[in-house]
Amino acid sequence: MDAERSLALFRETCDRWGRVQACAVLGRLAEIAGDYPAAAAWQREGVELAEELALWPDAAMRWSELGRIALLEGDHDRADELHERGRALAVEHGDSAGQEFAEVGLALSARRRGRFAEAETLPRPWLEWNRWFEADNGAALILAELGFAAEQRGDAAAAFDLHEQGLAAARRTGDPRAVALALEGLAGARLLAGQPGRAKGLLGAAALLRESAGAPLPPCERGDVDRIENALRGELPGSDRELQECR
Repeated sequence: MDAERSLALFRETCDRWGRVQACAVLGRLAEIAGDYPAAAAWQREGVELAEELALWPDAAMRWSELGRIALLEGDHDRADELHERGRALAVEHGDSAGQEFAEVGLALSARRRGRFAEAETLPRPWLEWNRWFEADNGAALILAELGFAAEQRGDAAAAFDLHEQGLAAARRTGDPRAVALALEGLAGARLLAGQPGRAKGLLGAAALLRESAGAPLPPCERGDVDRIENALRGELPGSDRELQECR
């Protein structure tokens, strides 16, 4: 409601800079809710305004946000194209934050395609960059992605260590969604280490956190959780109903 009111005020006063900021917030909120067409529409409006005003860091971020939406919709080629566009614009204008966001997006796409070397190489330089600025949200996401990649490669020790670091960073943010992501990662690591009972408990705790934030995982974002749950069913027969209840 605040974002919608802000947008209305910015339109009323013909403040295009303000409209760019409001569109970004509305786009992110729609993405969290799983409404990807609406999210893309808000981000497209934002990028058009940003380019009109030569707000290149905002434009770079909006292109990469569109890349994130394409990734969630399962269009990896389109996601890479949009993230590359955001990265090129950020590099051209010396925008490190925009470059980081774009390259982390490319890493997200790479992991979902099974390109684990690329998924781990791309974001690692940005982990220390986020830590330098005490940007725990960024660090938590990168650590989660690195942890999932380690788990999918079969390295339980590395996965556990990375997700533990990610959980610490996520807790510092105070964002229950970030904490939930770290717990989901730890569930995968625990399962890989032969601890299915602990894995199931971690998935349940993550689901409760997401519910408490009013943001349960949309179907398109359940890839890792579904993968872990499917493996867990093989380890704990009869757990289907309990896992369904965790959703």
